[in-house]
Amino acid sequence: MSSQTMNCFLVEKSESNDVRTRLTAVAIPDLNDGDVLIKVKYSSLNYKDAMAATGHPGIVRNFPHVPGVDAVGVVLESRDSRFSVGDEVLATGHELGVERWGGWSSHLVAPADWLVPLPGELTLEESMTIGTAGFTAAQCVQALLKHGCKAEDGPVIVSGATGGVGSLSVMLLANLGFDVLAVTGKPDRHDWLKQFGASEVVGRDALAGNEKRPLLKGEFAAGIDTVGGQVLATMLKKIQHRGCVACCGVVGGGEISTTVYPFILRGIALYGIDSAWCPDDARAEIWTKLATDWKLDDLLETKVDLSLTTVNEAVEQILAGKFSGRGVIQIDE
Repeated sequence: MSSQTMNCFLVEKSESNDVRTRLTAVAIPDLNDGDVLIKVKYSSLNYKDAMAATGHPGIVRNFPHVPGVDAVGVVLESRDSRFSVGDEVLATGHELGVERWGGWSSHLVAPADWLVPLPGELTLEESMTIGTAGFTAAQCVQALLKHGCKAEDGPVIVSGATGGVGSLSVMLLANLGFDVLAVTGKPDRHDWLKQFGASEVVGRDALAGNEKRPLLKGEFAAGIDTVGGQVLATMLKKIQHRGCVACCGVVGGGEISTTVYPFILRGIALYGIDSAWCPDDARAEIWTKLATDWKLDDLLETKVDLSLTTVNEAVEQILAGKFSGRGVIQIDE
């Protein structure tokens, strides 16, 4: 093994259940815990990572813990014939940063089945600017396309548009020719979203959800919801006949109060997007698209540079709904 210790962002819980974090050196997990040892170059900041960094019991069950559902780096050791020393690989989802230690560390041991060879068209930095957020956004867009949505059908609405999933959804849809209405609670980010392709940007009141009627005017051909709760319930009421919504977030709540009328009177579809356990063949297909046909020329303009020494402040911002874009963490020894 090239090193006996690794530097990491460690989340710990005291006997009195107080959660604390620190940068420290710990032993590299044994290769028996996985198939491949990776020298991590970059990770990213997702909402789930922020919850893990604060010891959220719904995310972290065992302490100490290292967050990071995303990682990209270079193979140092491999017991699997699919990967050789020096290969550039990326890992997203599965149990990383949740059930097992994740990418906020100088080294990562992971099962070979969880790894994807880094597409040659992407740099390491680009891959983590995409990360789980971009991978989720791409799945949402793919769900709309497989449903049969076309640009000429009408506008697509995207909630939580300044977040990682939302902003990349706006960019992907715009690049595919869709008319995108972006919803955000950040008035200072309207021009930012228009720069990335939003045709129109509105405040959260557009999906406030205090309307009691089971159906509202069908304004949108489709939607991508990253918030959940009442935002999703209101979005469903505004989808046109035979349209669809892809949902992937719970920031606004895990429950929705709605009726069956959008489904049985307008025939709309609701697609749930699961990134952590996306099947391997579908995962590879999405990453190929993100590196080729769906590659975003202005991708790095969404990037916010972070390090393990500065990520705590970004964690507070994302949990408070004040973080925009994609936080990319450069992992230094």
